[in-house]
Amino acid sequence: MISRRSSRIPESSTVAIADLAARMRRDGHEVVDFSAGRAAEHSPDVVCETAIAAMRQGRTHQTEARGLPEYLEAVADKLERVNNIELDARENVIATLGCKQGLVLSLLSVIDAGDEVIIEDPCFVSYAPTIELFGAVPVIVATDSSSRYCWSEAALEAAVTEKTRAILFCSPHNPAGTVHTRDDLQAISRVALRHELTVIADEIYEAVAWGGRKHCPIYTMPGMAERTIGLMGMTKTYSMGGWRIGYAYAAPRYIESMTKMQQHLMTCASSFGQIAAAKALQADVIEQMLPLWQDWEARCEYVSHNLDAHEMLNVAMPEGGFYAWVDIGRTGLKSQEFCTRLVQEKHVATVPGISFGPGCDAYIRITCVRSWDELRNGVQRITDFVDGL
Repeated sequence: MISRRSSRIPESSTVAIADLAARMRRDGHEVVDFSAGRAAEHSPDVVCETAIAAMRQGRTHQTEARGLPEYLEAVADKLERVNNIELDARENVIATLGCKQGLVLSLLSVIDAGDEVIIEDPCFVSYAPTIELFGAVPVIVATDSSSRYCWSEAALEAAVTEKTRAILFCSPHNPAGTVHTRDDLQAISRVALRHELTVIADEIYEAVAWGGRKHCPIYTMPGMAERTIGLMGMTKTYSMGGWRIGYAYAAPRYIESMTKMQQHLMTCASSFGQIAAAKALQADVIEQMLPLWQDWEARCEYVSHNLDAHEMLNVAMPEGGFYAWVDIGRTGLKSQEFCTRLVQEKHVATVPGISFGPGCDAYIRITCVRSWDELRNGVQRITDFVDGL
């Protein structure tokens, strides 16, 4: 027997499409993969060398469930230096297996079966299924381009019930690319404070905000430090997806609960992964990453500009993150048909907008941080495909 819980949830569309692209390449097809959020670059050499040295020194055993002190200290130092968040590494931080597992620990710590969690439309494809796996209910509150995909206070307020326990959102936003300002965060903060809700902030793209923008953690808003769980990590901005290393920061009561969950479910994050990530968070390594992140911004501009130039497509430059959120409404195709035909006919893998929410069937998501050759080739194939419709 397979559990009803497992049978009810869909597979991850981003991972499934990336897996399909990999299988097509193995079969000899030249596929341009714009699906999963994976940069073309490998992990930084200095990070790899640090991990190798740690393994050779025998640092391959389990760590404390909450993480190595040196990693937690590195996280706390980075949060203060970069994000203007002052906290105690011994009480306010936990090492996680990437941002997704941080989300799992967060949800397990704040919701019970039957509770409700407010999420966005569009939102990351795993939010609703993860909430449902724990027997809770995702409550979708729509956003759109007219509001830069930010919630209004009235819309949030209308979604709150006696069962609401948390608000989950992403900034910089996946897939829409919004970087929430302090003004944008006011709606979330006011509703959370008024109803004593926890806010879970997915901040995995916090290092890559474009056009001079800077990520603003909702944790720094008045009254929010005691009710916010922030999720960050190395997966996206350091091209360290395979390492599965990240961190969460929050008030001690959240971290204590998350640590207990960690003890039973995962034991700990990777020992040498934590050591390497501690190195990655140092100021000099972040400085070394800046030229790459600047080039990523140029790649986002290239994809957005060239696709938006087509009369059948509409796409704005993302404020942050590294996705193009492409309006395909003028083509007359729904997102699933568009993506299926595109990968079959032109061998370009993208993600259908319907995967991100019920109001997104006129959109597709494109990852913009593939190599320049892939971008030029893929953008040309997409425009050729649209020309042929």
